[in-house]
Amino acid sequence: MASSGAERPNIVVVVADDHGREAVGCYGNPVVSTPSIDRLAAEGLRFENAFCTTASCSASRSVILTGLHAHTNRTYGLVHEPHHFSMAGHVRTLPALMRQAGYRTGQMGKKHYRPEHLFPFDMDPPEWGSDEDILRHRDDRWFADRCADFVAGGSPFFLYWCSHDPHRDRPRRDHPLRPDSFGNPDEPFPGDVEQRFDPAEVVVPPFLADLPEVRAELAEYYQAIARLDRGVGRLLGHLEAAGVLDDTVVVYLSDNGAAFPLAKTTLYEPGMALPLIIRDPRRSHAGATTSALVTWADLAPTVLDLAGAPELAEPMFGQSLVPLLDDPDDPGRDHVFASHSFHQVTGYYPMRVVRTQRWKLIHNIAWKLDHPTAADLHASATWQATLREGAALGSRPVDSYLHRPRFELYDLEADPLELDDRAGDPAQAGRVEEMAGLIRDFQAETRDPWLHKWSYE
Repeated sequence: MASSGAERPNIVVVVADDHGREAVGCYGNPVVSTPSIDRLAAEGLRFENAFCTTASCSASRSVILTGLHAHTNRTYGLVHEPHHFSMAGHVRTLPALMRQAGYRTGQMGKKHYRPEHLFPFDMDPPEWGSDEDILRHRDDRWFADRCADFVAGGSPFFLYWCSHDPHRDRPRRDHPLRPDSFGNPDEPFPGDVEQRFDPAEVVVPPFLADLPEVRAELAEYYQAIARLDRGVGRLLGHLEAAGVLDDTVVVYLSDNGAAFPLAKTTLYEPGMALPLIIRDPRRSHAGATTSALVTWADLAPTVLDLAGAPELAEPMFGQSLVPLLDDPDDPGRDHVFASHSFHQVTGYYPMRVVRTQRWKLIHNIAWKLDHPTAADLHASATWQATLREGAALGSRPVDSYLHRPRFELYDLEADPLELDDRAGDPAQAGRVEEMAGLIRDFQAETRDPWLHKWSYE
């Protein structure tokens, strides 16, 4: 389906790093400060059922940039050393396709993809090109300023703008609870003012224990999100100054859930249910929401459809979201899939998921193994305090987080926190069989190397 409108819009895709949906103002958090992201929602369409397909940074970004699941494009986990996963050489990526569609292409901020030659952005500054890049890689306003000339340089353009916030960084040694700093600087960056939060006022999500260490880390997390939001606002300001904001579709999303236990690296809801906002000034649905099921595999087909080149998305597994932009009440598809294989190279725990509006089946392929904890999460004040205090992760016992059955089935209407596993209920045997069949078919269609596990083990 071709995109609406006579003119091809500019397209800006903003990807945050580990920003969970529980920490966005327009998704209901009354404490965190996200006025610029909230503005996008007030002027655009907010998605209530948007999901990453894998809750690990590099793997998730590979899906965003190809429309192929990570196990199909072969970015099974993190691309940096020592993990060194990398995309298959034959894959055609979004920047290459957008250039073919006649767009100027630009990238700014975090890359986290390999090999770089498959991603031919016209504006492609090195991620760590200078000492200043390293010192200011958490300064989102600065990253926005570096795009000013690009967005003023002629239309149509495609900009892939990726913050490093609010990813974890390192523990604060000046704090008695040693919370992670989430990249928050000791002194504000030039021209910026850091916004700090009181740990007593943060909203502890129901998947975490309410401990002092958790609150201290959430306060740092909120501070990083506020800095990210200021960067988004600065970028919108440059689009306005260039006179192109009303000709530009802006997409906001996160690669995966927050860097807390039960979120990042898991396919429970906190790991995969994420913010997605699309502001398209050519459509009159300001402030609308949609409950349709969508995934990050849909993003590349959507961008190509908006660019007037939907035929270039033909090999992709996702679906264009343009019909939802035209009609947010469109119910969309019946189910979506997710797929996680690795995080770090030692973090092997392949999972395949099918999710409907009500039901979710998780197939833990390596269920006989303990679920691995990512290094930054293992060292976190949150995780260590949870273990030390013998606390649960919300209402979930830590042991059930680490040791999982082969199948988990959840009724998300009755059990949104995914605490009551119904997979062993004889009354649900038919549902498990049916949904497992959907997963097998999905694996066959997407050339999943783990497909053989159904018969091999």
